[in-house]
Amino acid sequence: MMIVVYISFVLAVLYTLLMILYRIGWYSQEGFTLTPGYEPKTKISVIVPARNEENHISDCIEALLAQDYPADLLEIIVVDDHSTDRTADIIQSFADVRYVDLSRHISGDILSYKKQALATGIALAQGELIVTTDADCTAGTQWLKHIAAIYERDKPVMIVAPVDFACGGSVVQLFQSLDFMSMQGITVATLRLKLGNMCNGANLAFQHAAFDSVGGYSGVDHIASGDDYLLMMKLNKAFPGAISYLKSPEVIVYTPPQPDWKSFLQQRIRWASKSGKYDDMKMTLVLSFVYLFNLSFIPMLIISLLNPSLLVYLLCIFLIKVVAELFYLYPVAGFFHKRVQLLLFPFLQPIHIGYIIIAGLMGFAGAYQWKGRQVK
Repeated sequence: MMIVVYISFVLAVLYTLLMILYRIGWYSQEGFTLTPGYEPKTKISVIVPARNEENHISDCIEALLAQDYPADLLEIIVVDDHSTDRTADIIQSFADVRYVDLSRHISGDILSYKKQALATGIALAQGELIVTTDADCTAGTQWLKHIAAIYERDKPVMIVAPVDFACGGSVVQLFQSLDFMSMQGITVATLRLKLGNMCNGANLAFQHAAFDSVGGYSGVDHIASGDDYLLMMKLNKAFPGAISYLKSPEVIVYTPPQPDWKSFLQQRIRWASKSGKYDDMKMTLVLSFVYLFNLSFIPMLIISLLNPSLLVYLLCIFLIKVVAELFYLYPVAGFFHKRVQLLLFPFLQPIHIGYIIIAGLMGFAGAYQWKGRQVK
């Protein structure tokens, strides 16, 4: 039994070092601010894939039309992915938005509808810079101007930017808010420290020419998810060191959390299903270690039940995990204005451990439901 305890403590120490490394990576990423008087010169095409989003698509489009960006340099393309509600009608009610019906551009069964929707929109786009977001997302008026500014300054082939959950007060929504905020901070740290690659298609930009040069989604279009991460891996391989992170509160894109635990788990399984689908050994090792550490709580719990005197070791390891993650998350929560939510963090830890174990296992199996589709 003590062997299990020793191994768990070693994993806890290593996990603490990883959290310290994440905090260093977060702080080392410089923030970005606009130069006074800046005027953009880059033509941007925003591509929005939409499926059954009648409750959100109006807010999304209105936020895009409200951007402080020259109208002659902005193109908005919304691709309707076989919606069965009023999504298509709502999109077409906006005169300054280009509506694309995906069903007219594909035939037969395909494995990744979202990649096909994005590829279809990008093929029609005239912008030098492609920006992708989701149909349930909104952003502030300075979003695109900041993206254009860092693009014109550094000329990266891809720009990764922050996403946040605009959540209410329910337990499931607060849990998602904290968990997603943690992933956003890790995205910054891993990119900065070159520990791997992470991004989110809800707030992503890339050169149109670079997308075409790597063949778009060809070669990864057999994988249902990963339109963001898998494209990032292709671009990183073709253009090493040419991916930038845009760290600014002005560019946060907001999206609603899942309404219940079932849909939340399905979303996370979908995200986890793309892990290991590309040659990113550093990220694979880090994720495997994090999974192993969380998994170690199961044998620790078992031996604590068999021998209650060992319960103190379980509590110590649990406390190490909580303190290490709070140490990393504190500055990240400040950026997203969510430090108050950290008060709930210790109480949500058991759920967090369980969800990582379950989502990781089911993500490896690769079967989930999303947007009314069963994916295997």
